[in-house]
Amino acid sequence: MSLRFSANVSWLFTELPGLPARLEAASRCGFAAAELGWPEGCPAPALRRAAQRAGLRLVLLNAPPGDRERGELGLGAVPGRQDAFRQGLAAAVQYGREVGCSRIHLMAGRVPQGADRAAVAGEMEATFIENLRYAADLLAQEDMVGLVEPINSRITDPRYFLNTPQQAVGILEKVGRPNLKLQLDIFHCQIMDGNLSRNLETYLPLIGHIQIAQVPGRHEPDSPGELNFPYIFELLESLGYNGYVGCEYTPKGDTVEGLGWLRSYWESRGLQPGGTSKATE
Repeated sequence: MSLRFSANVSWLFTELPGLPARLEAASRCGFAAAELGWPEGCPAPALRRAAQRAGLRLVLLNAPPGDRERGELGLGAVPGRQDAFRQGLAAAVQYGREVGCSRIHLMAGRVPQGADRAAVAGEMEATFIENLRYAADLLAQEDMVGLVEPINSRITDPRYFLNTPQQAVGILEKVGRPNLKLQLDIFHCQIMDGNLSRNLETYLPLIGHIQIAQVPGRHEPDSPGELNFPYIFELLESLGYNGYVGCEYTPKGDTVEGLGWLRSYWESRGLQPGGTSKATE
């Protein structure tokens, strides 16, 4: 069974202005699915029409990050911001419904500026659990799935609350809702914990989405770095992973020129662009 890849159009095809143009470019490159962060400035009807024209399925959307001017990057675990979290969640659910996207990334947010991480960890976890239970109940009404993603604190964001798959899984187990899953970004996981093979094997039942980028540069999977992506792809296939693999990386140059790794993957599996069998041509 081959893997299914989605283009993160908040990261890829940024040579083009606007999400609709990026969706069309992703389709021309053979992608059948796309994902994105919070789509500021792009009304849902416009994104839905663009995805339909491109023949793309939208598979992941971030909830709003909060007040960026205040340095917020998600609100799920931020004490005192529960009302804003719920408002953002409602907006994400409505947007997801309108564009046909059933997976919402619920960002945990940052440790408050000047606060000691250890001192506030208990209160932040309790806040996150409260918000995730609320989110799970709301998402269940829409047949949607909520995702939580550990983000590394060594390179990307020193103040982000949720850092490791172990921490995320522990919180998911305490929340106890079947429609909440782990969003495992292999880039962040490698930086914080490594041990990728065992982590993928252990947490596969809880994984609802995977994202990829080379370490440490966060470029294409075949760029120089620590990770052997051909091995990782084969491992995911052998484990029977049937979710999407999101391409959330910064192209070193032109996005299309940097997609040789994906064309090679499809060719090595005897597939045509888009991941469909050549036998169906």
